[in-house]
Amino acid sequence: MAEHKEETGSVGHIAPAKLYVAIWAILMALTLTTVLVSMVDIGPMNVVVALVIATIKGTLVVLFFMHLRYSPKLTMATVIAAMFWLFLLLSLTMTDYLTRAWSTSPGH
Repeated sequence: MAEHKEETGSVGHIAPAKLYVAIWAILMALTLTTVLVSMVDIGPMNVVVALVIATIKGTLVVLFFMHLRYSPKLTMATVIAAMFWLFLLLSLTMTDYLTRAWSTSPGH
């Protein structure tokens, strides 16, 4: 008896090339924005603006180039849980760092 093996032609989601070019152009514009903002002195907000732009760029890369946008809901939930865990760990680390009494003179 011959065994019959059924093949599934599941390729997944195929995004158009125009989408990738558009996302790449947005990433390049955001990179240029980061460079231009770094040349302007806006005090402590320089770091905040750079981190916001970096977060937007990272989100675009994860959603489109890593195909998270077209992934199952469980994958999205896993990524959100991982980001929450990272935020929690960084927050707890910063609360420890910010509440320490720093000595102003060496040896004390």
